[in-house]
Amino acid sequence: MSIVTEEGRRAWQSIVANPGGTLLCSDFDGVLSPIVLNPDEAYADPATIAALSRLGGVLGKIAIVTGRVARKAVQLGRLDGDAGLRGMSVLGLYGQERWDAASGEYLEPEPPAGLEDVKAELPGVLRAAGVEAARVEDKRLSIGVHTRALPDPAGAFAALEGPVYELAARHGLVVEPGKNVLEIRGEGVDKGDAVRALVGEVRPAVVIFAGDDLGDVAAFRAVRELRREGLKGLLICSGSDEQDALVELADVVVDGPAGVARLFAELADALGV
Repeated sequence: MSIVTEEGRRAWQSIVANPGGTLLCSDFDGVLSPIVLNPDEAYADPATIAALSRLGGVLGKIAIVTGRVARKAVQLGRLDGDAGLRGMSVLGLYGQERWDAASGEYLEPEPPAGLEDVKAELPGVLRAAGVEAARVEDKRLSIGVHTRALPDPAGAFAALEGPVYELAARHGLVVEPGKNVLEIRGEGVDKGDAVRALVGEVRPAVVIFAGDDLGDVAAFRAVRELRREGLKGLLICSGSDEQDALVELADVVVDGPAGVARLFAELADALGV
């Protein structure tokens, strides 16, 4: 592992010196789990969960901040019942939902106004764009439109982008783009907001965020802003051939979920757990 920025190296040193003052946040897809054609089969890498379990006993807080429904992230991560992760939280749908391992309880608010109308109109939008075979994922508080399994994922994404943004805006909603996915959701919450809320809750000396995609840009920017406010931060990019939006913002770039697993294990080794 080679941290390329001075800010990242200082953060690593602070984590090793004061693990209890560390908040570790991570995205799920593309970071803890590989990107696969069927999102329902994107199980977390067991090596990554094992490393996080080792870290769970010494770090101040571990949280997953994901665009997924919290229940699905808990299921795919096999997080419920892991003794090392009993203090973990999962913030689903960009922070709109929350699950805490300590209590096992889920906080799940009502869907935003306009989402039912979007669901009703979306099939017609897909037909008009010539991509009716795109996979639609109902996340209860949002709707994802996936093009990954289509013959030309990038072309289908480009054909859908304008119509989906227009559909969302017509109903007072916003679009979160990702790797071959456009997600329609309510305004006002992103991963940056979620990270700041966790920082306010935990009051750490150091915050880590590991991400891979456009949806993580807000979290990376939040950590960079927090560094300017005096907090130390370490930004980890889980690299891939599909997306490089985070590379220039990161302190260290690793080789996908396997690289994340190795980095977390290396941190656990450095902490002697």
